[in-house]
Amino acid sequence: MDEGEKVLDYEREAVPVHLRKSWFSMFSVLVAIGVDLASVLLGAELANGMALNQAILSVCVGSFLLAILCSICAIVGASTNLSTSMITKYVFGKYGALAFSLVIGISLLGWFGVQVGFFAENAHTILLESFDLSINVKVLSFIGGILMMTTAVYGFRAIEKLSVWSVPLLLGIMLITLFLTLKDYSFPVEIQNTGAFTFGSAVSLVISIFIVGVTISPDISRWAKSKKDAIISTFFGIFLGNSFMIIIAILLTSYIGTDDMMRIFIILGMAIPGILVLTLAQWTTNTTNLYSSSLGFSIVFPKISKKLLTIILGLIATSLAVLGIFEQFISFLNILAVVLAPIGGIYVSEFYTVKTEFKRYENQQEAQPIVARSIIAWIIGMVVTYLTTAQPTGLALFSLTTVPPLDGFLIGFVVQTILGKLSNQKDSIPQLNIDKQI
Repeated sequence: MDEGEKVLDYEREAVPVHLRKSWFSMFSVLVAIGVDLASVLLGAELANGMALNQAILSVCVGSFLLAILCSICAIVGASTNLSTSMITKYVFGKYGALAFSLVIGISLLGWFGVQVGFFAENAHTILLESFDLSINVKVLSFIGGILMMTTAVYGFRAIEKLSVWSVPLLLGIMLITLFLTLKDYSFPVEIQNTGAFTFGSAVSLVISIFIVGVTISPDISRWAKSKKDAIISTFFGIFLGNSFMIIIAILLTSYIGTDDMMRIFIILGMAIPGILVLTLAQWTTNTTNLYSSSLGFSIVFPKISKKLLTIILGLIATSLAVLGIFEQFISFLNILAVVLAPIGGIYVSEFYTVKTEFKRYENQQEAQPIVARSIIAWIIGMVVTYLTTAQPTGLALFSLTTVPPLDGFLIGFVVQTILGKLSNQKDSIPQLNIDKQI
């Protein structure tokens, strides 16, 4: 591998055969994505809102369904070895893909800023309460943003190395935390919960926490040596990564009686390991947000190198966090989820059932300027997702699966399949007539 190849991330082309990887490296990255503080918050909410056994079961069921969806999308990435944005270039056409790339780029850039701010708030709390050290949240946001940006700048291979080293450490610390909790605390005989969640609503929340990640699964699986490697890494990486931290949080919250994870570390005398978990958990997750964001923007700005583009985007997202604007992104990101949800279903349908545009890719033909039926499927998927999403983001007029982004995914799949089959039949009629004349 020459020096120039080391910095390439193949954002606008297929990953070369000799650089494709076995399941373990991608598995580590996907587990690392799941081990974050958003999962901790969800686990604490479930612990306070339903019975322990029901909470854990809902996490397992939700993560299982999520792993299946991600695996279906991951096969598309492993088969083409293209990023999600490049896949949409063929499915939606060159101009249609620009819209997707902008939306996914802005969405993940926003999430980067949100999670940097989240990291800073928690770091401030644990440093102040454990070490009587008060560091301004804005300073911590800047430090966290720059730290999380570094690995994304060097692409997937840097993220892989970070994940391979950090995941065992993270899992080990969390298991030690659980062991100390079970040793020193007993499960309350009468545990108070609000009954806020039904089993179905809890499963929906578990799926919702990563449903947009389903769409961008090819950004990781494109590095797979084979479909088998993609399926193994994605299914088990998502299932274990998404469920591990949530279940640990459910148990810790139930036994210790607080849903503040940083306070739990302090109570157990594990402040320093707590800081390590806080840093690595957000770092490994957030660096992939910026990575996928840069893949999207690289389609929009093809003349800018991905490395420089990632630095620019990272500085913008970090600035948003420092200024506190990240708090305003949450409602905006909910709207973007409405826009993104159908896309995974559309390209999955095109790959598995319609196949027309992927044949164009296989034959090394240029992508069409625009694929009208895919745009129509996208619009219909967005409308349905909007109608099933709770207010104020949506109208909540009806419910299909109780998970609005999943509704969008499925509607996108169905509409794309119907329109694609009709289009294929229409295109085959002239050919049949010609054959009869001959």
